[in-house]
Amino acid sequence: MTIKINIRTKRAFRIGGLLAVELMLGFGVSACSKFGHHDRNKLWEIVGTRCAKDSDHKPCAVYDPQDGYALLKDLYGHGQYLLIPTKHIPGVESPALLQADSPNYFAEAWAERGRVSKAYGYDVPDADMSLAINSRWGRSQDQLHIHIDCMKPYVKTELAKNWFGQDWSTVSLMGHLYRARIVQSLEPSPFKVLHADDMSVHTLFVTPAPKGGFILLDDVAHGLDRASGEELQDHKCLIADPAHMGQMGMDNMEHSSGMGTM
Repeated sequence: MTIKINIRTKRAFRIGGLLAVELMLGFGVSACSKFGHHDRNKLWEIVGTRCAKDSDHKPCAVYDPQDGYALLKDLYGHGQYLLIPTKHIPGVESPALLQADSPNYFAEAWAERGRVSKAYGYDVPDADMSLAINSRWGRSQDQLHIHIDCMKPYVKTELAKNWFGQDWSTVSLMGHLYRARIVQSLEPSPFKVLHADDMSVHTLFVTPAPKGGFILLDDVAHGLDRASGEELQDHKCLIADPAHMGQMGMDNMEHSSGMGTM
């Protein structure tokens, strides 16, 4: 299913809002998740230069030019991995993602989810896992990367309160209004399912649906909303941590500000 979206009316708000947020908050810097005055090509330097030329493809955990992706353990979070193309693809807005021969990066990311459990040292059920890619305005790196990590307990609870079908509906998460729908599989790629007029302002978040298939979430950058689906992830993975089981409701307080931390 192809969705065409006209977001022209939101662009003026997006630009003004982002400038205001930067002035008020002064974003910090980290490997891939924080904003600031830093090298936005660092990820591509790591994958395109270091991993590509190193005999063991270090520091990448996986470097597979045949399937077109690399896997890198993010410095932020205990178990988070990043799925990164081995070709230079700036981000969600790249036309290459919609080509017929483009690798299905979401499917490849989902296939690598087992590494997250190993990094945490305990089993993370598929139902607690998620994939996220931020919009152009909600990211700090200009090399496409899909975040592979646990979702927040609050997010799982809120999603369970809703019934989603194969048509788009809306759900409020972290103070932001997301569109949501069910897809039966990650084929075709969620990029192709969305196929918006301006992909740059979109963020995509994927997690398994309780009765099969996946829940696909989409948000659009506007005003103070940077469209960073990574805000729905928990890089401490409290949802599956045996030491925190039974405290699922604690995360509910984190959504009240409506501002993500990534």
